[in-house]
Amino acid sequence: MRILEEKAALFQQYHVKGKPLVLVNVWDAGSAQAIQSAGATAIATGSWSVAAAHGEQDGQAMPFHLVLANLARITASVDLPVTIDIEGGYGRLVSEVKQNVLQVIDHGAVGINIEDQLPAGLGLYTVEEQCPRLSAAREAAEQAGIPLFINARTDIFLQHAPEHHNHSLLEETLMRSNRYADAGASGLFVPGLQDHQLIQELCERSPLPINIMVTSPEPSPKQLATLGVARVSYGPYPYLQAMEHLKELGRSILLSSSESS
Repeated sequence: MRILEEKAALFQQYHVKGKPLVLVNVWDAGSAQAIQSAGATAIATGSWSVAAAHGEQDGQAMPFHLVLANLARITASVDLPVTIDIEGGYGRLVSEVKQNVLQVIDHGAVGINIEDQLPAGLGLYTVEEQCPRLSAAREAAEQAGIPLFINARTDIFLQHAPEHHNHSLLEETLMRSNRYADAGASGLFVPGLQDHQLIQELCERSPLPINIMVTSPEPSPKQLATLGVARVSYGPYPYLQAMEHLKELGRSILLSSSESS
């Protein structure tokens, strides 16, 4: 547990405004080892990629015991701090969230993503519902004696098309950021937000360090650093790219095989 505590403290320190932690999201032990070998300072899973790699759909369709088993293999295979995407916490009740976070810590994670999107993507939890769930995650971390990094994800921007992103959504996000910070969150994850001006204003006004997800080579981490971002993640992008390369390799091998026969 001492080693886990040290990894958790180190992971916390990596979140620096203007000098973002870059996370190339993985889906299993093999991909985690590859990213560690590439020079990563931490490992992060992505729920979409993990589910797809197991033949499942995203949205907590993958059984939680398989999520934990996959996490255990990842944490056993790398030396770096590991953070896991547990979607909505795999439970609506505060007691369920706390128990699940305790299990995640027990399997070696020092960070979690937990979102405010309702199961099946049907809107968001109210602030009054989500804050106790975040507090339950913090209680689990304190019970385990680990300074768990709770990356509170809000899907406010993700649930609106980019052309409808505006300051009204930003104000709602900032309200949630303040409330989530009070509930025990360590950072704010805002997938879907792409507008540079809104990102910069969010970073300037949020009490929590901001995590932005990109799903293409641009914007680069350096560009996001200038806006004040503290964490950059790539979501399903690495998995999708890896599968495209695998398909191309497969086509090439099968084509050459058919031509030689």
